[in-house]
Amino acid sequence: MRNGSARADARRFAPSRPRLPAILGAVSLTTVAALLVLGAGAPFRTSAQRAGADQPGADQPGADQPGADRRGAGPPAHATPLGAFLGSGAEGVERMEAFERWLGSPVDVGRTYLPGDGWEGIEGPPGILDPWTAWKRAHPEKLLVINVPMLPGNEDGAADGTVAAMLAEGAGGAYDRHFRELAGRLTRGGANDAVIIPGWEMNGGTYTSRCAPDPTAWRAYWRRVVAAMRSAPGARFRFDFTANRGRDTIPWPDCYPGDDVVDIIGSDNYDQPEGADFGQFISEPYGLDYQAEFAKKHKKPLSFPEWGMFRNSDNPTFVSEMHHWMTTHSVAYQSITDYCPHGVWGCAQNPRSSAEYRRLFGGRGAP
Repeated sequence: MRNGSARADARRFAPSRPRLPAILGAVSLTTVAALLVLGAGAPFRTSAQRAGADQPGADQPGADQPGADRRGAGPPAHATPLGAFLGSGAEGVERMEAFERWLGSPVDVGRTYLPGDGWEGIEGPPGILDPWTAWKRAHPEKLLVINVPMLPGNEDGAADGTVAAMLAEGAGGAYDRHFRELAGRLTRGGANDAVIIPGWEMNGGTYTSRCAPDPTAWRAYWRRVVAAMRSAPGARFRFDFTANRGRDTIPWPDCYPGDDVVDIIGSDNYDQPEGADFGQFISEPYGLDYQAEFAKKHKKPLSFPEWGMFRNSDNPTFVSEMHHWMTTHSVAYQSITDYCPHGVWGCAQNPRSSAEYRRLFGGRGAP
C-alpha cells in the first residue's frame, strides 16, 4: 500500500510517464518452479522473536497461534528471484548492469510499467516494450514482469461513476482488442512467458483501474483481459493479482477474479504507516499473513512486485524482515522500487537500508 504521490517519483525514470542467499548463483526458471512446490504460508518470526528464540519456553505449546514463532516447523530459507525497478524503458535496461555491479549479484527479474494515459500506451509502445523484449531474448532464462493498466487515464483521478461505466464496458468485451494487441507484441518480441500484472493496487483509490466502484464488473473485466492475452498464438503468460498490502479502500479478496485466471498472489509492500513495525504488517487485516494463507488455500505462489522504504525513513530492519519473510515463503519473485524514497541504489537518503540490502541480497557473484 502506498500513496499515489510515490508513483509520481517514477516519472524521472519512465518515458511518457509512464534484489538472496550469498551461496547461490543466478536463479533460473527451473529453480523458480522448484521453489513453488514449497507451499505458501511458511512459518515466520520477526527479528525480535528470532533474537529470543533460544530463551526458555520459546518452543512451548501454543506456538501455532497467530503471531507466534512457528519457524521451526517450516522449510529452510531458499532463493527468491530478485528484481529492481530501475526505469520503464531503455534506461531501465541500461541501468541494470551498474546495479548488478553495485550489488555483486545478478538481477533475475526485469521490471517495467506500461503508461496508462491512453490505449496506445496500454498496447505497449515500442519505446518501452522493445528494449525489454530485447533483454528477454538475450536472457530467456530470466523473468520479465510488466504492470499493465486496465483502463486509460489511469492516473487522472476519474470519478467512481466514470470508472464503473468503463469497467462495465470492459467486462462486456469492448476493450479486448487492446490486450490482444499487447499480447501479440510481446509474443512476437520473444516475451511470450512474461508475468503480467493488470490493474495493480486495485484495492486502493489512486488508479482508474481500481476495483471498488464495481467489484463484479472488475472481476469480469480481468477475466476478459486474461482471455484476450491468452488467445495470442504461443502465449504462455502468467497473471499476477497484486493488491496494496492491507485493506485500503476495499478488501482485496473482494476483487479476486478466480483461480483459473490468476497464477500469482502479489502484494505491493511499503514501510508504512509511520511508526508501524513489521509485526503489524504481518497481522493487520489483509496483511502479509493473510496473503500467505490466501495463496496457500488457492495453491498459488506469492510475489512482491513493489517494496521498499517509505514512511519510516531509512529502515534496515524493514529490509531484513522482508528478506526473511520472502526467503521462508513460496515467492515467485520480488522487486524493490529503486527510486526515492523507497530505494537502495538510486536513493542516497537510505544508506543503512542500502548496506543491509547489499549484505542480504548481494554477493552471489558476477551476472
